[in-house]
Amino acid sequence: MNGIVNTDNLIRLLVRVFVILCCFPVHECAHAWTADRLGDPTPRRMGRISLNPFRHLDLFGTLTIFLFGVGYAKPVPVSLRSFKHPKRDFAVTAVAGPLSNLLMAVIFLLVLRFLPAYEKVYDLKYYLQFAAYYAAYINVSLAVFNLIPIPPLDGSRVLTAVLPDQAYRTVLKYERYSMVVLIGLLIIFSRIGFSPISYVSNAVFDWMWKLLV
Repeated sequence: MNGIVNTDNLIRLLVRVFVILCCFPVHECAHAWTADRLGDPTPRRMGRISLNPFRHLDLFGTLTIFLFGVGYAKPVPVSLRSFKHPKRDFAVTAVAGPLSNLLMAVIFLLVLRFLPAYEKVYDLKYYLQFAAYYAAYINVSLAVFNLIPIPPLDGSRVLTAVLPDQAYRTVLKYERYSMVVLIGLLIIFSRIGFSPISYVSNAVFDWMWKLLV
């Protein structure tokens, strides 16, 4: 039994590594590509339209995915002055990242749907299904986490579409403290065994599961 549990934990670890090396770059590349298409060449000049993980990874954001199952990469730099409609285009660029995670979750769920059923527990097909299931779930969690409206997460950029300029500048002024608060909340949630992020992620994942699997 311990060997089975250890194997499941190993798969969870490997999936998190896969997410860091593959899904994080897709997320950030989606931001960069969208900004470029909307008229801002800054991400292209900074080399962020790339699937190379080392162009995107943030050390602290990478560590949080091992500690809490959610994380983030380096924000893609953009110039609002380059956008034709600055507030709207900035928000669209921000949403592109979480949407890419949801798209990847859909792909993994469809893989899960069409994988042949395993004949006995803990054979190769079981592990493939377990990996696809966990990869789908963690991508949903990343989408939900990154839509939290706290800088530098994507949700804070969506605020540009609804907040007055002065109010948004006030939010940005406290960006250096907001991540400390967020990590503190993640630690507290993990200690008490309840997380609003997990609650919302479970609801979204259950809906996608019923729809696709």
